[in-house]
Amino acid sequence: MSAPNLFGELLSADAAAAFRERLRTQGRTVVFTNGCFDVLHAGHVRYLAWARAQGDALVVGLNEDDSVRRLKGDSRPIVPFRDRAELLLALRSVDVVVGFSESTPEALLERIRPDVHVKSDQYREDELPERTVVIQHGGRIALAPHVPGHSTTDVIATILRAYRT
Repeated sequence: MSAPNLFGELLSADAAAAFRERLRTQGRTVVFTNGCFDVLHAGHVRYLAWARAQGDALVVGLNEDDSVRRLKGDSRPIVPFRDRAELLLALRSVDVVVGFSESTPEALLERIRPDVHVKSDQYREDELPERTVVIQHGGRIALAPHVPGHSTTDVIATILRAYRT
C-alpha cells in the first residue's frame, strides 16, 4: 500500500510489533497514539508532530471504518480507511500506521507494547481504558496539548455552513 514517496508504512499488527522489537534492540524509543483521523487538519498534524517528538519513532493505531462508525455515527468516516492511512503516512512524523477494528486500542497496545502512549490532554490519564495495558508493560502515558478550535467536528460544521442551501 505504501508508495515509495510516502514517509511511513502501513503494517499489520504483527509487522508493527516486529518493527517495535527491531527498534527496542537498537535502544530506540517507540511512541504510539491512536485515533480516527477523519478529515485530517492542522490540529491532527500538530498533535502527531508532538507525539513523534516524544521518542524515536511513531506508530499510529488507526480506527478502521466500522470502528469509526461505532464511535462517531453512521455518517462517519468521511474519508475511508485507506485514504486516511495514506494521508497519515505522508507526514514525516508518522513512521507506521496499523489499523484496528476495536473502539479502543488495548489489544493493539498489548501486541505492540510501546514505550510511550500519547493521548490528548483533553483526557485524564486515570480515565484512559488503555492505561493499565501501557503501565503493565513498562510504558508511560504522555498527554499532548490540545489545539483549541481544531477538530474534525469543527471542520465538518464549517463545510456544512458554507454549503448549506
